[in-house]
Amino acid sequence: MTKINWLPKFLRWMFTIFAGFMIVATIAVCAVIVINPALPAGTQIGPFEVDMLGQPGSVVLRADHGASTFAVSALRGNMTMSVDQASGLIEVLKHYGLPLILLSTIYFAMLFDLLRRLFRNVGRGDSFTQQSLHLVQTIGVSLLVFSLVSAVAESWFSREMLTYLAQHTVVSISGTAIHFPVPQGTVISGGHGFPFGSPYFFSGLLVLALSEVFRQGLALKSENDLTV
Repeated sequence: MTKINWLPKFLRWMFTIFAGFMIVATIAVCAVIVINPALPAGTQIGPFEVDMLGQPGSVVLRADHGASTFAVSALRGNMTMSVDQASGLIEVLKHYGLPLILLSTIYFAMLFDLLRRLFRNVGRGDSFTQQSLHLVQTIGVSLLVFSLVSAVAESWFSREMLTYLAQHTVVSISGTAIHFPVPQGTVISGGHGFPFGSPYFFSGLLVLALSEVFRQGLALKSENDLTV
């Protein structure tokens, strides 16, 4: 029995570390939201050499006085993409992307703490208890809820990003300018426009199915205790 007990203890400490890391990440994201940093005038990031469609390309971000530009060049200059007022794109990332990241860090901090508490019980030999059953059910339900909430949040973020890019981006292919279409309506992220394609959704269903195993195990344990 002693040789087997190391695994629950290892998993408990691993999830403790993960939960701590998520808490630190949550604090860092909150700090960025409060500080609200901006690119100072005269800042230039790049150009960086990148590989695009098997051809060399470059990416550069310039912040001038009152304006900034994000430019991408590929296919030996035959294709270029420029985003005017790129500072506005950064603001969209801050206002819609950071809350999405914050949602994820808060949820995973909670999830890892639930897993830590579950494997603490397993390490004590209390797998089939009411508390362990409640923890497993909470994990399953939280995964289902997170899959739905994150799908809506990701769709909201994607719509805002695509709308801004459609208004400020020009793609030029061999001298022909192409503009991005403005998105119409909101499509929920996930398989075929539904959040049910998310791995979190199916993981939640699997955990809830396992919780039924825990429930029946708890019932058998209670019957055995009464028999004894």
